[in-house]
Amino acid sequence: MTARQKVLTYFTKNRSASAREISRALKMSAATVRHHLRVLVSDGRLEMESVRGREGRGRPEKVYSLPRATLGDNLSALSVALLAEAGSKVRVEAVANRLVGDSNFASQPIAKRLNLIVEKMNQMNYHARWEAGAEGPRIHFGHCPYATIITRHPELCAMDAALLKELFGDELEQIAKIENFQGTCVFITR
Repeated sequence: MTARQKVLTYFTKNRSASAREISRALKMSAATVRHHLRVLVSDGRLEMESVRGREGRGRPEKVYSLPRATLGDNLSALSVALLAEAGSKVRVEAVANRLVGDSNFASQPIAKRLNLIVEKMNQMNYHARWEAGAEGPRIHFGHCPYATIITRHPELCAMDAALLKELFGDELEQIAKIENFQGTCVFITR
């Protein structure tokens, strides 16, 4: 096991730690541990959680932890249960309005509007981009943030269309769809 793997493994048993704490526990130099922590943070395998002030002299200590996304959650199961409970009462347009919040890009020039839409969608983990097309601009989603539950709740695709309509200000038509985690969702303007 490499030194970096040892540092990463340390976090499977400890929720968070400073370089000093890891250095003592693994009997490594503090400089070595700090180096591996920097690499692991830049790779996204760890995150800097906070900075602790120290008594007396010296710099405050940085505290590291595993990213929250890697810790897992129960949101898929909760979403499925809520959607099943709500049934046909769910108004996808209303949900889309809540997700969009007070974002209103309809008054912007089209290129600015598309850039703002892509930025907003990427904040919601869609891996979005736009491109010019013969029929008009196309918005691509490279990832479906609902992929784990979309087969049981295809109404979420309608919510995506409603969300884009709310942001774009015009109707968009979905011409391609992510299937089995393959491909992209593509929307064109009408």
